[in-house]
Amino acid sequence: MSLPRLRTFVEVYRLRSLSSAARSLNLTQSNVSQHIAGLEVALGRSLFERLARGVRPTLAADELAADLADHLDRAEEALAEARARSSELTGAVRILGHADFIGEVVTQHLPALVEAGIRIRLQPANRDVVQQMLIEGNFDLGVSAYPITDSRLRSEVIREEALRAVAAPAVAERILSASGLNEGLRREPVLSYSLDRPMVDTWLAGNNLGDLAASPAVTCPDLRVLRNLLAAGTGWSILPNYLCQREIEQGALAEIPAPNRGMSLSYSLVWLSTALRHPRVAHARQALLRGMRKR
Repeated sequence: MSLPRLRTFVEVYRLRSLSSAARSLNLTQSNVSQHIAGLEVALGRSLFERLARGVRPTLAADELAADLADHLDRAEEALAEARARSSELTGAVRILGHADFIGEVVTQHLPALVEAGIRIRLQPANRDVVQQMLIEGNFDLGVSAYPITDSRLRSEVIREEALRAVAAPAVAERILSASGLNEGLRREPVLSYSLDRPMVDTWLAGNNLGDLAASPAVTCPDLRVLRNLLAAGTGWSILPNYLCQREIEQGALAEIPAPNRGMSLSYSLVWLSTALRHPRVAHARQALLRGMRKR
């Protein structure tokens, strides 16, 4: 079984499509079909069921993917890094993810990439859009604060951020002077990333405060908007430390102490392994991993 055939198998398995795998590998669909047929003959087992749209892996494909995928990924990442050290890095790298994290954290590590001749294209997006855009090949790297659910993607944690309950000092004082913290929080508007209040509910559950059963007064996927509203005296919220530490130190915001324990949020860099075939993408990935892990 040749390495090109195995690489083709892994790509079809991940993308669930012969045509998508062909585009990703820069092959014709006929070549991809021949690679898969050759593997099936060599194994004596069918690997994919052909559907009206795409393919469905068989049990034999699941077993082969479990044996192969990680080994091929590691080999491909090593080759990509070697190419990046010896290749011209000009071209664009497309990065998407949470707008506030890109704006406040990722941008600190971009000047070196620009100096190396790489053009950067940034786009705000939530986790589901990050996954979709990476798999479809529309972007090269993504950032997500929530676990990646698609097994076709690779990810590494780049930052752990403490979650802090914050409000303007006067609002925080009202909350803390109530008969109980639950009561104080219920009396004030809550601001959140989205209607399902992911960080708010994580902090409440971790501190045994239950569900406030309140719809957010304001939602916005760019947490800098919530931070500005909080500083202006509107409600309370949960923010990652990088968005509120300076404001707390300057007195624009006050922390509402966690009664039991602090909570944290993990940010990950995400990519599709085949994107690393481009030296500039491999170089950008390594630079961002090194830079954001250091802190």
